[in-house]
Amino acid sequence: MNPKLVGDPAGTAAVLATMLSLSPERQQSLALAMANKDKSFVYVARQIDDHKAAAVTALKLAGVDSYRESSRVIPGGDLARSVIGRTDTDGKGTAGLEQQYDSLLTGVDGELVRQHDKNGHSIPGSGTITVAAVPGKDIVLTIDRSIQFSLEQALLKRASELGARGGTAIVEQTGTGNILAMASVRRDDLGVYRVTVANVAAVDSYEPGSVAKVITIAAGLNERVVTPESVLSVEGKHTYDPGTAYKFTITDAEPHPTMDMTVRDILVHSSNLGTIGVSAMIGSAKQYGYMRSFGLGEKSDLNFPGESQGILKPWQKWRGTENQTPAYGYGVAASAIQLVGAINTIANGGVYVAPRLVQGTVGSDGKVQPASPAASRRVVTPETAASMNLLMRQVVCDGTAKKAQVEGITIAGKTGTGIKAVAGQYGTNASSKAYYSSFVGFFPAEDPQVTTLISIDEPPAGSTDRFGGTAAAPVFQDVVPSIMHQLGIQPPTNTGGCPAK
Repeated sequence: MNPKLVGDPAGTAAVLATMLSLSPERQQSLALAMANKDKSFVYVARQIDDHKAAAVTALKLAGVDSYRESSRVIPGGDLARSVIGRTDTDGKGTAGLEQQYDSLLTGVDGELVRQHDKNGHSIPGSGTITVAAVPGKDIVLTIDRSIQFSLEQALLKRASELGARGGTAIVEQTGTGNILAMASVRRDDLGVYRVTVANVAAVDSYEPGSVAKVITIAAGLNERVVTPESVLSVEGKHTYDPGTAYKFTITDAEPHPTMDMTVRDILVHSSNLGTIGVSAMIGSAKQYGYMRSFGLGEKSDLNFPGESQGILKPWQKWRGTENQTPAYGYGVAASAIQLVGAINTIANGGVYVAPRLVQGTVGSDGKVQPASPAASRRVVTPETAASMNLLMRQVVCDGTAKKAQVEGITIAGKTGTGIKAVAGQYGTNASSKAYYSSFVGFFPAEDPQVTTLISIDEPPAGSTDRFGGTAAAPVFQDVVPSIMHQLGIQPPTNTGGCPAK
């Protein structure tokens, strides 16, 4: 709109408000803008549909015209919106991959000169391009639409069933690091569960709880201080640093007297104090080193906008029970993308492979430019990874993750039930605590192809559904068959699943 050509600001504003369903406040601001003859251009409305634009143009209001502008369209609607992100009305990315790759996607604007008549209306055929636009590129994602849809729906269903705050989930291709699906859901103020715009799986971090025991036990095996059959004397409860400011009591989830436990049993039955015993054998420096090697304490190669690096203090700064709690996933924080990458290291034979969401770009000429392969590094030996694979199968068959079992398919994984600090404080009992409950597993365990994380944020406190094995594992069980079907994965003949009891 050109205010200099508008003869009746109030009347024109009233007509436009009716045609475009503008609020009274917007109508008033338009009338004031039209009355200001110092300006020659003011937006009336943007990103309106073609029918409304044509109807307004047909009125031939003095000083009012329309023109087309580009906009980003997401054909899948809300599918993967947590990853894709969004743009503002100018088409500038403000969240997610839209923000991260904004300059690549946008290209460079051109210039078009048009002639207008005395009333400010464009003269047909008068447009002349003076500067050609440079088209932006397309990016090709690693996301599989079918798996993404299945994951989002399963996560929405489970969060709603539990009355949880929300949840996150990631599906990663084991050997390549390609993220096949990444979902984040939350309950809004009206109690409705929706896929979020924020990619919680990358930008939030939390104390992972017992999922981190995989790192500690793998470190102990890799350093050859224990074997799966090594026996440790494990207390059910122990107070560290008594009589000091660092006094802290650690217990196992299930009360028990001091007892002998194999390293196998420590992982399968998720003993906090048994895991601390293994960590003590390797020492704080190596505990920290392995946690870093598994991908904790630093941002992933996704470089996602707002991505969390988690919390992992240098071991030299650990005080009191900070020398014990990281072994079982407390006193540290990790994002979901860090945790799935850590467990994927075991699935991938001991080699960490960086996660990635973009597998290439497509130029305006249609040529595809593949992205570089994901970076990788060896963390533990193939023998250590193979031993952990077997132990994690037993976690699913005989331990805390029985609800992750899928008939005919061998699953390996680990549960975790992290207690959240709310306003800097932990609850004093089960019903007053807030939890972040997870399961991370891979399949088929004989030849891992896919690693999947499921986390439920604040499942019902005080109920048996607050644990990783009860809140999160059922979602994993729900989505595995559809993932295998979509990827054409065939389990080994007659050997899959848990042994008959």
